Amino acid sequence: MNIGRKISGGKYIKNRKKKLYERLGQKKNVKLGDDKRKHKRVRGGSLKTFLLKAKIVNVQMKGKSKKAEIKNVLETPSNRFLARQNIITKGTIVETDMGKVRITSRPTQSGILNGVLVK
Repeated sequence: MNIGRKISGGKYIKNRKKKLYERLGQKKNVKLGDDKRKHKRVRGGSLKTFLLKAKIVNVQMKGKSKKAEIKNVLETPSNRFLARQNIITKGTIVETDMGKVRITSRPTQSGILNGVLVK
């Protein structure tokens, strides 16, 4: 049967369009490079900060955190093609001067990069 049709052949009609706050925005990829952030007004008047480019990650170890510079993106478990393009997402393993670090934050939601050392 055709998608979007009833069994009788009639069309399903939407009861309304999406509101502005319900619409999806453009996909934001965090690339490797000098820090670049953007702010967006969200519903309720709050501001959401998201990263566009990043070079430094906050590495947590034993209750303390230190800043480390990212040298290279090694692998991204969710999509192997993202690592080739140096795109950073949650779960990405990056190479720093401290060693391998797994990103634990969502950079497009929080605006910062947090990570933990990988053995």
